[in-house]
Amino acid sequence: GLALLLVLSLLVARQEAAGAVIIVDLDTASDFAVLGGSAITITGPTTITGDIGSFPTPTITGFENVTLDGVNHAGVAFTQQAQLDLATAYTDAAGRTPTTVFGDVFDLGGLTLISGVYRDNTSFGITGTLTLDAAGDPNAVWIFQAGSTLITAAGSTVNLIGGARASNVYWQVGSSATLGSGTDFAGSIMA
Repeated sequence: GLALLLVLSLLVARQEAAGAVIIVDLDTASDFAVLGGSAITITGPTTITGDIGSFPTPTITGFENVTLDGVNHAGVAFTQQAQLDLATAYTDAAGRTPTTVFGDVFDLGGLTLISGVYRDNTSFGITGTLTLDAAGDPNAVWIFQAGSTLITAAGSTVNLIGGARASNVYWQVGSSATLGSGTDFAGSIMA
């Protein structure tokens, strides 16, 4: 019990001290491609790979525009638990110490970034291509902390290279995320 927890805490502290960024545990929220708290709005043809759901407001407007490769869990107990797990993950991601702090309203397009915690106290944008390079490390992790918004321009891309995995990319956003049409996005947005 306590001894194992202490050993795990020391291991995490050593990994963080060595510069390794530790994953954010989404727990049951990891099953969702889209998880809303006050309804979901879809405004055009959209393909979603993974589950979708909203709680406590189960409304999904524009669902007829979705090609869903997953399950609609709107308004069910599983979605309620996922919301609780998402809140825990959000707090974890928001509390991480940044390795890089960008100026206000920074556009990440055109950059290639290695594993790290990246913060903008206001908003991140992506115009064009943001490349995330794991440099051969399958455990590489990226955490983006946006004080307010994340906005991608139409046709933008988050490109994963060097063994980078979308499951290790986290976007902690203070208010809202808007993905422009044709955006090819990677990672978990927690807004």
